[in-house]
Amino acid sequence: MSVRTIYLAGGCFWGCQKYFDLIPGVVETEVGYANGPTANPTYEAVKRHAGHAETVRVVYDPDALPLTALLEAYFKVIDPTSVNKQGADEGIQYRTGIYYVDSADIPIIGAALKALAARCEAPLAVEFKPLESFYSAEAYHQKYLDKNPGGYCHIKF
Repeated sequence: MSVRTIYLAGGCFWGCQKYFDLIPGVVETEVGYANGPTANPTYEAVKRHAGHAETVRVVYDPDALPLTALLEAYFKVIDPTSVNKQGADEGIQYRTGIYYVDSADIPIIGAALKALAARCEAPLAVEFKPLESFYSAEAYHQKYLDKNPGGYCHIKF
């Protein structure tokens, strides 16, 4: 099995990770901080608006889950027109974004965003750019909702 990796920011990473883990074809997930201005940020720094996005590294099997299908699943759990806010969470760290590591994904992501924009009444607020940096979040954030089933999540399971 060959796998691919994409980084998806969709608000609080706890719920996003749990959601992606439930999708057949997703092989592995990890939560962390992406595309911010500093190296090795802590959760405390990120929540004080350090500039990073709470992001999930999604490793998937493209034969079982094409990128287009993964992106459509992602679009179902975000408000793509909301700026720096998802659910009750507000701040730059809760922005939405698609961060790619393979330039072959650019036309697929572009087409998916174009189709999404056609369905929305307001302009999209989803960042679309290459992954500049990703730092793994602290261990207690990994699989947080599995360890804390009553934890807050803007995604309804």
